Amino acid sequence: MTAKILDGKSIAAKIRQKIKQQVQARIDNGLRPPGLAVVLVGNDSASQIYVRNKRNACEEVGIISSFIELAATISQVELLAQLDKLNANPNVDGILVQLPLPKHIESNLIIEHILPHKDVDGFHPYNVGRLTLHIPLLHSCTSKGVVTLLKHTGISLAGLDAVVIGQSSIVGRPVTLELLEANCTVTGCHIYTRNLAEKVRNADIVVAAVGKANLVRGDWIKPGAIVIDVGINRIADGSLVGDVEFAEAIKNASWITPVPGGVGPMTVASLMENTLEAANMESCKF
Repeated sequence: MTAKILDGKSIAAKIRQKIKQQVQARIDNGLRPPGLAVVLVGNDSASQIYVRNKRNACEEVGIISSFIELAATISQVELLAQLDKLNANPNVDGILVQLPLPKHIESNLIIEHILPHKDVDGFHPYNVGRLTLHIPLLHSCTSKGVVTLLKHTGISLAGLDAVVIGQSSIVGRPVTLELLEANCTVTGCHIYTRNLAEKVRNADIVVAAVGKANLVRGDWIKPGAIVIDVGINRIADGSLVGDVEFAEAIKNASWITPVPGGVGPMTVASLMENTLEAANMESCKF
């Protein structure tokens, strides 16, 4: 068996094309295009690349993006004041604060300060709580992208055994909630998990989101399993690899995402979807 590749680049391109058409439809109906504000604190090189990718996607689909670049020395109070302005701006539908933030700023406080219906990253406790209660509003972008990739296989997810490796609030936990929402039976694994290999070997779906190169051995993958590799790691030779041993896993899996080019483009496409959805909300009660 050789796995089929879940090409996030091509799937994301189709999603962006659809969003572009929907944005144009808004404009044709006399509505303004959606607006996204991206806040970058400091000059972290990886964050700058991520922000550039998001701004390029906005330009492609017709979303108006504004970029607020702030010094790494900005105080928490000053950053909250910036968010107050964006919360109050009727032309801003979505607010994204690029993570990670400098150590002197409490990330959770910043996330909670964004109005829930403008939280296009899907990290606000309100949005996470709604997903937990089966009434989702705005989904976390990466987990939304993961589910979109899984649905692209055409395989019914209901009843499948899924293993999620990683329990971060950005990826692992939201993915777990999304898979539960899709009626999978989910095992959440993390640094304290015993017999990880055994759990992976019994899984129909494996989502690896740890950030440790080749953590998941290819021979752990159950024949026919779907493998979603969220990890992206730079190794000694300068190349990028995922959390899954791709060259061996591809021999057992039915579908697998590449690294890079798998989940990453889907995260940005999901952000575009969330921003359009936020713009289309006529009224929300909180």
